[in-house]
Amino acid sequence: MAYSLIVEAPDPKDLEYVLEEKNLKGEKSLYIQGPYMMAGEENRNRRVYSEKEMYSEVARYSDEFISTKRALGELNHPTTAEVDLGRACHMITELKMDGNVVFGKSKVLTNTPCGKIVEGLIQDGVQVGVSSRALGKLTPMEGKSDVNVVEEMKLIAIDCVADPSFPKAFVNGILESKQFICSENGSFEEVYENFEKGISTLPNKEVEAYLKEQVLSFLDVIKQR
Repeated sequence: MAYSLIVEAPDPKDLEYVLEEKNLKGEKSLYIQGPYMMAGEENRNRRVYSEKEMYSEVARYSDEFISTKRALGELNHPTTAEVDLGRACHMITELKMDGNVVFGKSKVLTNTPCGKIVEGLIQDGVQVGVSSRALGKLTPMEGKSDVNVVEEMKLIAIDCVADPSFPKAFVNGILESKQFICSENGSFEEVYENFEKGISTLPNKEVEAYLKEQVLSFLDVIKQR
């Protein structure tokens, strides 16, 4: 089963914007802090994350990205499973679980173009939210088919969004229609990109059979959604 691109946004009213002095000159940094993700219960997108898996993924992300100062988020969600440094607007400095809630703290990057936008929005009173972007496999919950259980979650980033309740049609039609596969080296490739690579290496006589196989595979993915 391919991985889906999944986004979740907590209520921005639960977030705080804090100015903290960070050096001897008295210069202050702007931080966003509050609940970033939730596990163990159905969220407003009708999905459930395992507390055990969430705890493990928070630990992995903290070790690989936060501790190395690479835990960057973008301004608004892109449709990729990567982080574009040119659109980075904040850097997560803390991410930890308290019960079934993941609390985070992010430093707004006021020296990047997108970070300056976030800073300006907050200073002018705009309620900027955060929204997680992850890959995962969606499986209908037993006895409750309209709720999906998220398995094998891989957190990509937590992005800043001006409207965490962005139109559901955009999420379902563009973001979460993206399908990814895990390559042999552990990286994730979009299914379409993998399809292009596959077809380019085939002899002409095998292309028709390959196309038929991929179309049937695509229809299977649609049926599972």
